[in-house]
Amino acid sequence: MDWLASLAPVIAPVCGLMGIVAGAWLSYRQVRRKNEADERVATVQATTAAQATEGQTYVEAMKTVTVGFSSLLDQQRGMLDQQKVLLDQERTMHAQTVERVNLLESGQLELTREVRQLQEEQRKDRRWKAAALEYIRDLRSLVSKTLGRPAPAPPEVIAADLDNEPR
Repeated sequence: MDWLASLAPVIAPVCGLMGIVAGAWLSYRQVRRKNEADERVATVQATTAAQATEGQTYVEAMKTVTVGFSSLLDQQRGMLDQQKVLLDQERTMHAQTVERVNLLESGQLELTREVRQLQEEQRKDRRWKAAALEYIRDLRSLVSKTLGRPAPAPPEVIAADLDNEPR
């Protein structure tokens, strides 16, 4: 044990040095753990802030999309209302057109009937005129044969018809 007492001057500084190294190591470890914890806290805070910002951005984007869709729906409703008004106007115009067409068709039928009636009257008048001219010619020839002199000249109104019509 004497040898141990003789080593005391060496052992004391070594133990002191080991205490200093152990204290420094413990201090280093504590600082390192505190820094790691601070880094983790900072990372978590940054992640949380990024997620919050991302969430806020998402919420704003959804609000924008919702407002856009609402605006689009309002525009489409307005267009549908305008189309309904235009469709009603078109239906009214179609009904008016159908009414006008019906009126024109009835007018055309009436005119066709009148034209046929006038044509029939013209045919009748032509037959009467032909018969009257034939009758007048026969009378003129009878007068000239019976009296022995030429028949009197016809009035100017029918003279051209009597002269131009063949017997």
